[in-house]
Amino acid sequence: MGKRRRVDERKAVRSAAARRPVVLGGMAAVALGGGAFAVYAVFGGGAAAEDGSASGDAKAVKTGPLSATEVRTAATTFLTAWQKGSVAKAAAATDDSAAAKTALTGFTKDAHIKDVTLTPGKRTGDKFAFSVKGTVSYKSTSKPLAYKSSLTVVRAEKDGEPVVGWQPSVVHPDLGEGDRLVTGEAGTPPVKALDRDGNELTTKKYPSLGTVLDGLREKYGEKAGGKAGVELRVVRAASETDGKEEQKAEEQKAADKTLLELSEGTPGEVKTTLSPSLQAAAEEQVASTERASVVLMRPSTGEILAVANSNHGFNVAFQGSLAPGSTMKIVSSALLIDKGLASANKVHPCPKFSSYGGWKFQNDDKFQIPGGTFKASFARSCNTAFISQAKKLDDNSLTQEAQQVFGLGLNNWAIGVSSFDGAVPVQSDAPMAASLIGQGGVRMNPLNMASVVSTAKTGVFKQPYLVSPSVDNRTLATASRPMSETVRAQLRELLQYTAAAGTAAEAMAGLGPDYGAKTGSAEVDGQKQPNGWFTAWKGDLASAGVVQEGGHGSESAGPIVAALLKAGSS
Repeated sequence: MGKRRRVDERKAVRSAAARRPVVLGGMAAVALGGGAFAVYAVFGGGAAAEDGSASGDAKAVKTGPLSATEVRTAATTFLTAWQKGSVAKAAAATDDSAAAKTALTGFTKDAHIKDVTLTPGKRTGDKFAFSVKGTVSYKSTSKPLAYKSSLTVVRAEKDGEPVVGWQPSVVHPDLGEGDRLVTGEAGTPPVKALDRDGNELTTKKYPSLGTVLDGLREKYGEKAGGKAGVELRVVRAASETDGKEEQKAEEQKAADKTLLELSEGTPGEVKTTLSPSLQAAAEEQVASTERASVVLMRPSTGEILAVANSNHGFNVAFQGSLAPGSTMKIVSSALLIDKGLASANKVHPCPKFSSYGGWKFQNDDKFQIPGGTFKASFARSCNTAFISQAKKLDDNSLTQEAQQVFGLGLNNWAIGVSSFDGAVPVQSDAPMAASLIGQGGVRMNPLNMASVVSTAKTGVFKQPYLVSPSVDNRTLATASRPMSETVRAQLRELLQYTAAAGTAAEAMAGLGPDYGAKTGSAEVDGQKQPNGWFTAWKGDLASAGVVQEGGHGSESAGPIVAALLKAGSS
């Protein structure tokens, strides 16, 4: 009878439990109509021993993949607390309660967002999407706000329980580390950016110009004569550098971003060098290719005529920092010719392999050119033709050539918006040799490489610019020494031959004879395909592009660059 009574008692307990809300991690989840949800704290804990202490052994830390239920429960706990304004509870449901509390407090106090409704969306693995609706109220002005965001659930380090992995982007997808949401009078007045013909530049017409327009406002808002309005914006984290680099670091950080305008300011006007037809052509060229970026400029003046990125969140074309691969051989060739270590039409070694500093380098498909000239090696992009000369160079040789002749890596360009000016650090041994072929520590972007091919074409470094220096009387960067006529003539010959009969010939077909080009492929750890690079000139136009994970530059970035040169020449 005792055994049967215990079975009946267990059935009764199960029956009662089925009528109660499901309790997960100390929270009771109750489904509501219409897809909404609510989570209520359940006070009390497990069974207590007679002396009042908790019974049972300490729980082991949970491990293993998260279940769908764990993801939904952790996400729901966090979102419900946030929606109710329970900042402390919401922050406690993350793996970084201090950072989460600061961000969520700022969401209300600094951004002035109230009446928040959070609606759950689709779960994809450990990621949970949701939408945010609220009202931004500042003094006597209010406007509705709506956007989509997402969070990722992780296991807490302490006990393995599912919690929200804290990132600032949970609050808003445009937030990075140290960024804040702020509503108030805009820090800078709006600007109306104009193309070179006086037409307004908008993201509706040119979708990839968003970061450029933000940058123009950041730099010229107060100088252009406008009046600030009231808006909700992302205020970027302050630079941590100081001293001589403080101003440049401030220019290089991403511009503050307006998310919602509560009252209009009066914009000032700032004219750029962008060509409306070529900007449209650049937008069209990158739109069909993922992770593509391109710049078009005029070598004789430095004017930037077009800039476009297929991904609009970050301006890789101006601010990217990527290994340029064999397009860097333009600078390396200038160095070798300068040092008397190479000459366009003289025999130059191009073996299958070449070792330096403990590394063994090889050519694509392990080709070799027995008895070939340096021009043949350049046109076919022979790596070993450059590695073989590393032992004859000082550690700082390439750095000096890049800085003194091509104006790179000095952190002093002033194009009108934030830009990365390239980096060619002094290196030793194998990394120094790798830098000669655009790997190692060398870092560039399409703006830098368009400038490089421009300098090779004209023999004179003209700092690229988007806004004329006459607008704000700023000083443009200059090279500290001129390129010799010998180097200039041979570089032109190398680039022309590559465009006519080398790796760039297919992309550049029909653009000659006043043209030159260089292809590149840069290996990146963790990528299945290298980044594809291409830089070229046609008449008084120069362009460079990169397609990240695009493979060979001749096939990925080459058609984009060639199409822009053709559009500008027609």
